[in-house]
Amino acid sequence: MQRAVNGLISNEGGIQIRGAAVGEFETAKQNFSRYLKDLGISQYVKTIDERTTSPGFLGFQLRDVSSKKWAPVGDTAQLCQKLNLDTYSNSSDLEREIVLAMLLCPVPFQFPSFSELMSAVRIRKNIVEAARKTSLSFATGEAERPKEFWTYDEDRGFILLPGKSLISALQHATQPEESGKRYTFSCWRATEYVILLALANEARMSNSELYQNLHRQAETRAIKATEFERVFLRRIGSCSNPLPPKFFVPGDRTWFRNPDKISSEITGYEGSFTFYLGSGLFADFWRPDRIYNLTSKCVTIYHWRNSTYRDSDGDLQIDEDRVDRLVESTLADPVATEQVMQEMAQIQEPMDIFGGGCIEAHRDHARQICRGTSDLVLPDIQHAHATATQLN
Repeated sequence: MQRAVNGLISNEGGIQIRGAAVGEFETAKQNFSRYLKDLGISQYVKTIDERTTSPGFLGFQLRDVSSKKWAPVGDTAQLCQKLNLDTYSNSSDLEREIVLAMLLCPVPFQFPSFSELMSAVRIRKNIVEAARKTSLSFATGEAERPKEFWTYDEDRGFILLPGKSLISALQHATQPEESGKRYTFSCWRATEYVILLALANEARMSNSELYQNLHRQAETRAIKATEFERVFLRRIGSCSNPLPPKFFVPGDRTWFRNPDKISSEITGYEGSFTFYLGSGLFADFWRPDRIYNLTSKCVTIYHWRNSTYRDSDGDLQIDEDRVDRLVESTLADPVATEQVMQEMAQIQEPMDIFGGGCIEAHRDHARQICRGTSDLVLPDIQHAHATATQLN
């Protein structure tokens, strides 16, 4: 069975939909083919039957000619330019880019149903649209949320006030156009709020029980950090089977590691969580109306090592103004830029090893949430349900 080589697509990649019987395969094929036709991209897609996919799945990929032309060596940054897509002004173009990038993936995106695939595409759109509106104040030692929606508990974190809309609360915390204020966040927390907002918007439409449970969980205890990743996220790609360094799907959450040992010890500069927005761009939550491409993101993280200083207490800090000056100087010099990218635009080393690239081997995306196929289990809601069942 052909596998990914140098970031090129394999027979195991693309989008795969489960079918337990022949009739289900045909239904999945018809539904997805109709969807691709509505998007105007069906002519670029081929079907892969279960003889060359994972057992029990029907596969879809871009045709080889299209994949090599639009995303050579797995680089999806030029999809919009090559297909003349305007993903900022046209929501359908954003949807096209999401689906095309998923079809290009050398590792399969697997779904238990066509409905779950459609939900995943909508969640990705929700993430991109929310991330574009997110603008925050960077902080690691403090945090603030709109008091009309949130209260803070030392043990449980920020808790949603009873009777308040989770969607409105998340929007007011992250989007100044809703609240009129930029609240303090770390980049890790910021991505969690954007993902939760995207999930809540989709659950409101496709799974009302989960939507209510998301509210109950938010009113009980905040889920964050590694627990958030375990509860809400899936991972595609791995250290043993890494994604191509320049392969991203709109809505991906990714972490750019700072591979420098000294500057990475400064709190907040261990790396940078962000979202891929499509069109070759990544979100910048901290500076309104600014975004990164892969090059400027890598060059920025590279120059953290060259911008350290000691504050009045003797603690190591980063001079952001110096970072900006060094980034501008490097980007103006193609040779210097290429030298930095050769080092940084590589897969990260294991966490106990410094040096090397800053790009993760995997990407994070949301779990399944449709009724009957959801794999998202909210820990406090599950515990409360189990306790109530035992009491009854």
